[in-house]
Amino acid sequence: MLERFFVKPHTIDRITECWLGPQIEQYVTALADRAYAPRSIHRRVPLLVKFATFTAAKNVKQLEQAENFIEPFIADRLSGRNSDRSVGAHRRDRNFVAGVMRHFFSLVLWEADSDRTRPPLPDPFAVQVPGFFDYLRDERGLRQGSIKHYRHYLRVFERHLGEIGCDPGALTLPVVTAFITIQAQHFGRTSMISLASNLRVFLRYLHRERILQRDISKLVEIPQNYRLADIPRSISWASVQNMLDQVDRRTVFGRRDYAMLLLMAVYGLRAREVALLTLDDIDWKRDRLHVRGRKAEHSTTYPLAPIVGEAIVDYLRNGRPDVQSRQLFWRHLAPQLPLTHSAVSATASKYLHRAGIPVSRPGSHTLRHACVQRLVDRGFPLKTIGDYVGHRAASSTMIYAKVQVGDLREVAQGDGEDLQ
Repeated sequence: MLERFFVKPHTIDRITECWLGPQIEQYVTALADRAYAPRSIHRRVPLLVKFATFTAAKNVKQLEQAENFIEPFIADRLSGRNSDRSVGAHRRDRNFVAGVMRHFFSLVLWEADSDRTRPPLPDPFAVQVPGFFDYLRDERGLRQGSIKHYRHYLRVFERHLGEIGCDPGALTLPVVTAFITIQAQHFGRTSMISLASNLRVFLRYLHRERILQRDISKLVEIPQNYRLADIPRSISWASVQNMLDQVDRRTVFGRRDYAMLLLMAVYGLRAREVALLTLDDIDWKRDRLHVRGRKAEHSTTYPLAPIVGEAIVDYLRNGRPDVQSRQLFWRHLAPQLPLTHSAVSATASKYLHRAGIPVSRPGSHTLRHACVQRLVDRGFPLKTIGDYVGHRAASSTMIYAKVQVGDLREVAQGDGEDLQ
């Protein structure tokens, strides 16, 4: 495999003769299988050869031991760089070296066959409270994303109980309250609401399974979340246009990003819904767009707006990689995989920052809020708007009624005599 990327024989000899030679060749094979560009491989391999030289000088020739020398190697590599370089340049250099080293070990050491990831952590309380996560999945019908939140908070709770030596069957309200008080120093209001809510469900399950004799779930206080207390983080439609103008549609990245941004701005799609779109969801004959992966397993069919259809066609013809999968949006850099919802949201955030639009927590939901706000400003009923963007409850749409920008402007500019 090395001969495919390196022409000079002495270069190949230098790679294969170092003590990491077999692992480097295995790494190159894994990169080639994942469609990494040759220039990317050319940048990574010399760095790994230098790492082999660095560790050999310290009498380390075992892969498991070498992993402990990643940070010293990074420090050694950066120590000789020009001190006049900017902080950003040093950060990029460090991120590149650290990223290459950790990626190498993830494919060669952590994955024996380059196809498996590290074994997942066991579920919290798997021994003491078996069946809880099956209960969440099978009886309550929660999505994996919601179950992931339970794992996160309960893992913190499990660690706390281990530190104080308390068993789930011996839980009392003071123990739970003390844990919540400690976590309040680290979590924000929204996270504390999630933490308390998840603990309530867990405690209720403990009582149902008779692991806990007393049901204390209702005694766990949840931080107050006042209805309609916040306002949507929407932006004006002029700002949306400004953001779209930042996309360079001459590139394959720009064509893809432009189509995704339009889907979020025109239809108010969530990042997850954009990431799950497939070629089969676009009905070209009837000019329809089917959105299937909505919350609570809902689906919506939209008329395909001409500007959105043209952007998708441009992406399909001149931007989408030649892959067999029916997934619509793909990465263009290796590894060649469908875009995740996090990548879709990060794309929206990138262009909002590039346009210099000040907004709290910029991302895909900023465009969703902008879509809803535009419909509110045009006088559409809240029920119609909620159905359009896939709100499950009317209360989700009602918050936009308090941000009637046009009406508020008239009130501010008037003399107040019309107010009774």
